[in-house]
Amino acid sequence: MSFTLGQRWISDTESDLGLGTVVALDARTVTLLFPAIGENRLYAQKDSPITRVMFNPGDTITSHEGWQLLVEDIQENNGVLTYIGRRLDTEEDNVSLREVMLDSKLTFSKPQDRLFAGQIDRMDRFCLRYRARKFQSEQFRMPWSGLTGVRASLIPHQLHIANEVGHRHAPRVLLADEVGLGKTIEAGMIIHQQLLAGRVERVLIVVPETLQHQWLVEMLRRFNLHFSLFDEERYAEARMDFSNPFETEQLVICSLSFVCQSRQRLDDLVDANWDMLVVDEAHHLAWSEDAPSKNYLSIEQLAEQTPSVLLLTATPEQLGQESHFARLRLLDPSRFHDYQEFVAEQQKYRPVADAVSLLVSGEKLDNTALNLLGDLINEQDIEPLLKAANLDTEESESARTELVSMLMDRHGTSRVLFRNTRQGVKGFPIRYLHQIKLALPAQYQTAFKVANLMNSKKPVEVRAHDMLYPEQIFQAFEGDGVSWLNFDPRVEWLMEYLKQNRHEKVLVICAQAATALQLEQTLREREGIHAAVFHEGLSIIERDRAAAYFATEDNGAQVLLCSEIGSEGRNFQFASRLVMFDLPFNPDLLEQRIGRLDRIGQVHDIQIIVPYLENTAQAILIRWFHEGLDAFEHTCPTGRPVYDAVRDELMTYLANPSEQEGFNEFIQRSRTQHNALKAQLENGRDRLLEMNSNGGEQAQELVRVISEQDNNVDLIGFTLNLFDIVGINQEDDSDNLMILTPSDHMLVPDFPGIPQDGCTITFDREKALSREDAQFISWEHPIVRNGLDLILSGDTGSCAVSLLKNKALPVGTMLMELIYVVEAQAPKNLQLTRFLPPTPIRLMLDRKGTNLASQVEFESFNRQLSAVNRHTSSKLVNAIQTDIHEMLRMGETEVAKQAQALIDIAKQEASTTLTTELARLSALKAVNPSIRDDELEAIEDNRNQILECLQQASWRLDALRLIVVTHQ
Repeated sequence: MSFTLGQRWISDTESDLGLGTVVALDARTVTLLFPAIGENRLYAQKDSPITRVMFNPGDTITSHEGWQLLVEDIQENNGVLTYIGRRLDTEEDNVSLREVMLDSKLTFSKPQDRLFAGQIDRMDRFCLRYRARKFQSEQFRMPWSGLTGVRASLIPHQLHIANEVGHRHAPRVLLADEVGLGKTIEAGMIIHQQLLAGRVERVLIVVPETLQHQWLVEMLRRFNLHFSLFDEERYAEARMDFSNPFETEQLVICSLSFVCQSRQRLDDLVDANWDMLVVDEAHHLAWSEDAPSKNYLSIEQLAEQTPSVLLLTATPEQLGQESHFARLRLLDPSRFHDYQEFVAEQQKYRPVADAVSLLVSGEKLDNTALNLLGDLINEQDIEPLLKAANLDTEESESARTELVSMLMDRHGTSRVLFRNTRQGVKGFPIRYLHQIKLALPAQYQTAFKVANLMNSKKPVEVRAHDMLYPEQIFQAFEGDGVSWLNFDPRVEWLMEYLKQNRHEKVLVICAQAATALQLEQTLREREGIHAAVFHEGLSIIERDRAAAYFATEDNGAQVLLCSEIGSEGRNFQFASRLVMFDLPFNPDLLEQRIGRLDRIGQVHDIQIIVPYLENTAQAILIRWFHEGLDAFEHTCPTGRPVYDAVRDELMTYLANPSEQEGFNEFIQRSRTQHNALKAQLENGRDRLLEMNSNGGEQAQELVRVISEQDNNVDLIGFTLNLFDIVGINQEDDSDNLMILTPSDHMLVPDFPGIPQDGCTITFDREKALSREDAQFISWEHPIVRNGLDLILSGDTGSCAVSLLKNKALPVGTMLMELIYVVEAQAPKNLQLTRFLPPTPIRLMLDRKGTNLASQVEFESFNRQLSAVNRHTSSKLVNAIQTDIHEMLRMGETEVAKQAQALIDIAKQEASTTLTTELARLSALKAVNPSIRDDELEAIEDNRNQILECLQQASWRLDALRLIVVTHQ
């Protein structure tokens, strides 16, 4: 190593120091000044960790004054270099720049520059970079992108709807699945896909006030989407610093009442330029041609200004066709502009359901059905298809399938409305009700008498509500002197039930958090029963811990005690026993309670146990729910309309449970209303719409391919390798669980997605569903995506040197492993990565330029290599620098052919795919007006932009590894 004053060197261990200048020498040491930080470093002249900085012809260098020089020649005088070339800002030739005048903040980004500057990475980082490139490219190409990482069971109809809608331009649809079929999950999947694809960036979710936290939890736990909850306090606080508070966040949840109660707030929301609007419980938006509600008009203003709109309702037509039309009108006002036209069009489609039923069942079509199908499809070659469908031949099945497919395309609202029913989907558990009648204690009888005297002037609804919870009435009059827990027979029954079923997980729900807390203390102190408590007073993290304690098989809680509000948005499908310690006030809350266990994907029948006190409001309500609505053992879509119709009479019975005159007749009238509404809903079922919504065999295939991605070996291996190299501590917790914590020696001071106190992860979908505190790791999880970005957006692993011990090759044989990336620059919303993601091309060149990559597989070859320390690597590189330059030149020639072939394939695929999609939708628009003009225009515009971007695609060197053969 020869030093001269004025030479430029770089530190191998502290590359952030920039370029250093030799400013002092003696017999044994050399002093470097690093102007970028204004500090000196003293090094030994022999074997010091510094590397000489020397550029080559063709490089672009920067002077300390900021101008750039394209190097054409290099002169050396007494060990100091002078670069000669063309100055880029003035186009002046033969400009000289002495190396001492180079910019001291110079950094090396190209792999070859880093190699020659001695900034050589560890071998394992090079491998990680190549794997990251390879896996990222593969994931971009997956057609189900955005669906694999969702923390939810793989349910066919949910995946089908999300896949169908999530890939559209600015989707505007009504999701109308029945209760328990997962509308929230479908909406979340669509949001997730649109965000990942870059189609949307700003999302507003408007929900009833009671569902805000449920949505907040669902978006975070299932989709890793961090929404912000806006209420009056948050809005007022932000307004002090920002003219429009809603522009401070990209993802926002707020209540419908919050939106509608202030003109200023609504104006700010409308002006905030959302990309997507989601409205839950959309049937609350009352509308008539003469008098639309304030709620409806507010959402209409937002929908007019927002490209994408998702409306969610479990009751698409239960409130009448006018209400159904009003929701469709929000989605496409130009298509649904006249109510009478809509009614006439819908009537035209009603007979289609009967014809579809015949086709699906394989029965012969009568002349009326044949004529109807012929009129609806109205194509020249339809006659042979209709005849084939009506024959008993091998071709009949395919003909019927094709006819159903044609009808789906032409169905009036099939592109804007998705509707699945439990009857259509199947696969739900059976519910069993167990009524436990218990004697009314004397203490409660006395408390009721006092309460009736003191509360006689209260509204009947308030008195009815109070009578459902005798423990609260008793405690209000007795104070803390005597506890209801000492005599209430429900407490003794619960303890005995839990002891008899010690090996069963039991979910207990009661109306108030205080009741749950008192029960937990009693169970623990009297019987030593392990219970977790889950209520609205806990933070999200505390609720996670309680849920995890309940979910743990060994040494976990046997019982989870939930309050009414605290259980919102949580599913405990690993349990199948539900105890209702008290009863909720209305059928919606009852269904919500049962829905904690009764979800699609539940593998056990649901045992619903209700201990109740005789001669109380509880006894009245359990009869009405069970005998009047059949709401315990079956879902009850009629519950709310029946409840609204008989509300006043029901309140009277609940407020005065001892007076039951006419109650049996009341039950019978409720049942009659229930049956009539249920029959009306069943008759109005649109079989064709349901078939289009559940996805059929395509949805089943989607489940199969996504399930194959679960527990992906490549994902697990890459992720653990990433954690090791980044410096994240990993500790096995229990079966399929791992705890991650930051370490003191990480590549970055703060790894996004991993909190300072750590987190629990799993690669197992079922484990993630049972343990809500564990994050479900997939290629789409932020931890993995952040890790890929961390590695690929910087220089990590971009150059390395390795030794190959192989006695069959001469010592000193040199190989160069080159990783090129073929890519095209385009706005994210174009989704260009469907056709050409950043794609790695691996070359393995010898000194003659022969590419051995196809003969030398990466992973097996890598296992034969050994690492070299950085200092030795730098000396080796300097010794053969000329050979390396020549091999890089040959690599450029070789990669050009492969890269251009990839680009040509991508252009052909994009042209074919997008042209076919545009042609199909254009043809269907003639028979289905639900296809919007702006959707067609967007596809055509996207096609043109994508093809233009692919025309400009290029390639670059992303990483390289020098390999030298040794026999030692």
